[in-house]
Amino acid sequence: MRNALRGLLACLLAAVAATGVAQEWPARTVHFIVPYPAGGYYDLLARVIGQKLNERLGQAFVVENRVGANGMIGTDYVAKSAPDGYTIMMGGIGPHGINPSMYPKLPYSPTRDFAAVVHVASAPNVLVVHPSVKASSVTELIGLAGAAPGKLTFSSAGSGSSQHLSGEMLRMMTGVDLIHVPYKGSAPSVTAVLGGEVSMLFGTMADVVTHVRAGKLRALAVTSDQRIPVLPDVPTMDEAGVPGFEATAWFGVLAPATTPQPVVGRLNEEINRILKMPDVLERISQQGSAVIVGGTSEQFGAFIRAEIDKWAKVVKESGARVN
Repeated sequence: MRNALRGLLACLLAAVAATGVAQEWPARTVHFIVPYPAGGYYDLLARVIGQKLNERLGQAFVVENRVGANGMIGTDYVAKSAPDGYTIMMGGIGPHGINPSMYPKLPYSPTRDFAAVVHVASAPNVLVVHPSVKASSVTELIGLAGAAPGKLTFSSAGSGSSQHLSGEMLRMMTGVDLIHVPYKGSAPSVTAVLGGEVSMLFGTMADVVTHVRAGKLRALAVTSDQRIPVLPDVPTMDEAGVPGFEATAWFGVLAPATTPQPVVGRLNEEINRILKMPDVLERISQQGSAVIVGGTSEQFGAFIRAEIDKWAKVVKESGARVN
């Protein structure tokens, strides 16, 4: 009886402590880490959401860009930060979905070292080709690549990026021989295809849509499972002749593992509310090219685990390597 009472008292004290943490947090500045350079979509999401959290919670959410090693430097920093709710990050497909398979000595675990907070957004890539490439459809592109193995090249924002793995997935699913040419970031990878240095690119919508509209690049397909409003006439890869092809970049908020659940829950609740604000939707939906997701922490955690499994298969079967 005495042990039972002690157990009950311990549970009550833990509940009271957890409630206190939620009520007191945030009592000071929260550091919002972005593992990529300023100006990109990771950075935009963190700054928009951080500003709204500042307004709603009364404390500064300071965005810090800790860049390098394909997102690993900033991500590892968060993994090793104190789990007190004062360091969070904008993670995504690279550091938390693809890197575990591309880097055998990853300095962090995307699952054990992090608490999933909320899935913020997903955005497809767009398969674009330089106008000199004589293909107006994915089927024609596959035929062209098959007729001249190793002649077509594709750029990416770097080895292990979603652009790189999208190209590897195309090679794996169709058997065509394409040459990967990695660049240090999205901007130079787009410049390369604009200048005809490479044949094609699975580019982010934000990076390529203006060039598609100007006729400087030809869009053949989007990598989502549905067409997108900003390019309604461009088919999905599935529609274009590669059944089952789906490779969507995604972004979400994470915290160090063992961050108190009341803090994770509060962040999840507040960010879900923020994602429904009209001014926020206007800024981060990228004119309909990104899908705003939201949902529970549990849903986001399950999604991350599924993505790790998915990209592990692509990396293994394609033989993709870090250049």
